[in-house]
Amino acid sequence: MRTTARIRSTTLRLAAACGVVLLAAGCSAIMPTPSVDTYDLARPAVARAASGRTLQVLVPEPAADRAVDTDRIVVRPSATEIAYFSGAQWADRLPRLVQSRLVDVLQASGRFRAAGRPGQGLAIDRQVVTEIRAFDYEASAHRVVIALSVKLMDDRSGRVIAAEAFRAEEPSGDDPKSAVAAFDRAQSRLLPEIVAWVAKRG
Repeated sequence: MRTTARIRSTTLRLAAACGVVLLAAGCSAIMPTPSVDTYDLARPAVARAASGRTLQVLVPEPAADRAVDTDRIVVRPSATEIAYFSGAQWADRLPRLVQSRLVDVLQASGRFRAAGRPGQGLAIDRQVVTEIRAFDYEASAHRVVIALSVKLMDDRSGRVIAAEAFRAEEPSGDDPKSAVAAFDRAQSRLLPEIVAWVAKRG
């Protein structure tokens, strides 16, 4: 009798637990998912050169710290704090987004025979190796900051031809939409500067 009672008690507890799980699953199915606004970076306009189409350029995915290597939009409340805008995200991981836009402007400039990512079968002459040092909204200063470290490397020898740090800032409101618009203005100035630098030293 005691064994039967224990089995019955265990069965009831399992049934209750299953009921809670099913109820939670049902609630999650009918509760609305919080909306997330997704943002992209525009393809910067760049002056097209009449000549100079000799080199083929490879753009590996930029290196980045874990805080930036995400699709979330970084907010810095102070120099030592890292947060993210809630309800907002980039259209891709930020390093891939920066890589895409850099390939876009290199190709659109007309200064290179081709520009692309690894795996696209180009006969590479130069690599543009980048590191994202900052891509942040600085809350205390109400501005966005983009800082990129760029190395131009000879693909055949592995020799670093030149290295430079690029930085752009733009004032911004404290909401995601304003910050993304400021990021867009900053990268639209910064990336053509990198293209001109690569073309001059390539």
